Amino acid sequence: MYVLIGGMGGIGSNLAKNLLKMGHTVAAVDTDPQACQYAREKIGVMAFEGSAVNTSVLLEAGVRKAGAVIAALQEDALNLALVTLSKHYGVPQIVVRMSDGDFAEPYRLAGATHIISTTELTLNRVINAIEYPQVDAMMHFEQGQIEVLKLSIPPNCSIVGRSVAAIAQDPRFPSGTLIIGYQANAHEDLKIPNGNTLLEDGSTILAVTKPELVRQLIDFMGLCQS
Repeated sequence: MYVLIGGMGGIGSNLAKNLLKMGHTVAAVDTDPQACQYAREKIGVMAFEGSAVNTSVLLEAGVRKAGAVIAALQEDALNLALVTLSKHYGVPQIVVRMSDGDFAEPYRLAGATHIISTTELTLNRVINAIEYPQVDAMMHFEQGQIEVLKLSIPPNCSIVGRSVAAIAQDPRFPSGTLIIGYQANAHEDLKIPNGNTLLEDGSTILAVTKPELVRQLIDFMGLCQS
């Protein structure tokens, strides 16, 4: 896919690197000549010097052929303009970085398909680190109605050697929670488990649950550490 990124700050640069690794063709637009030079020489993407909300620059950068535009500019007002122009040029996927929550509705009205609140992400990560230090990572979906947790299985845990089906039937395991991913060790790929999958010492699971069940799930895992 041809992906056009507006803004080559820290977020834009890291996105470009990862998208390239995934096999996408990446172009970037930035007003800073040094950022454009870095993008070309160090990251290996096409970089166009100029404003990402200038129609001439966008057309030169190939916005008409873009499968996705990522608005990662420093100011929400500029990102809103980029979203509007991307919609005008028929870009099917428009992802925007939002700093101020007041822009959420304007972004939606302008045509953004995905709105990523950097402030909300940071706050959630800090709060989760304090509230749930046992969790390796946690992601929120559907406005916080669903949580996906990454949990490491501690040594000598009582669920080691048990199947996913057996764990699901344990009365201590929170009802409505599902184990949706399993990684035996850091050198193996994450896989989707079935009922017969046996959990090993030192492995990692991904579990999906409701926010009100997170503590119960952690307590269930905590029973294994006693």
